[in-house]
Amino acid sequence: MTYKRMTLLTQHGKESILAPVFEANTDYRLELVSGFDTDLLGTFGRDVPREGSQLDAARRKCRLWMALGRSRAGIASEGAFVMDPFAGLIPWNIEVIVLMDDEAQLEVVGMAQGAAQNSQQLVSDVNSLQDFADESNFPSHHLMLRPNNEDDPRIWKGLANWRSLSEAFRRAQKLSPNGLVFVESDLRSFCNPTRQRMIRSAAENLAQKLASSCPSCRSAGFWITEHVAGLKCRLCLGATRAPIADVWSCTNCAHREERVRSNDAFADPSKCDNCNP
Repeated sequence: MTYKRMTLLTQHGKESILAPVFEANTDYRLELVSGFDTDLLGTFGRDVPREGSQLDAARRKCRLWMALGRSRAGIASEGAFVMDPFAGLIPWNIEVIVLMDDEAQLEVVGMAQGAAQNSQQLVSDVNSLQDFADESNFPSHHLMLRPNNEDDPRIWKGLANWRSLSEAFRRAQKLSPNGLVFVESDLRSFCNPTRQRMIRSAAENLAQKLASSCPSCRSAGFWITEHVAGLKCRLCLGATRAPIADVWSCTNCAHREERVRSNDAFADPSKCDNCNP
């Protein structure tokens, strides 16, 4: 098999997550490039804000990696953290991975999302810091500290053991007029195993899309882009908001297909506006 070269630049160990997925499932082989500080494009510590949307940032990174590596193909990932879209109660991680292949005139986007390990708190003493660390899956998940509040530019990152965490806390507390220290999860990929698993899921989603070809133009990336509501309620037989079909679309041409779902004959009455208004 002839393998395609695909460039990536990362300072946070993403190659160990991405490379095995693409080596096992695609004809792309990942190659690391250097020569740029990725933190200049935005940081989770908020010391450098990200410009544009999450997808825009991933695309910008991908183009930069390709230019640095003089490659026709590249890959880049970008993460975002919000509250969950259902109840807005728990931290939520959205991961996007973009693959661009100029030779194949192809752009495919993989995505995964789910619950995140992302906590923040103001603490005033070592005991409170210890409680927060225990609740935040420390030390497997690293922490960051700031004096005063979440916007203070002075920051300690990548704290991965109790000695470094407690020392950083004492230093930060001395810089804080009110004695408070802002502690939070370090969300860089090598510091957060929960995020690492989400990045891998996004890579697997991208690999699945690469394996799905358009029936019309044979381009990769033929995938579900919409859902069609209307599955009948099991109780009243009325149409519900539950999907009855999916719309598959090609990223390269205008081909679209509506495919009826075959796994569910009826919707649960809990999803019916008539039975459960």
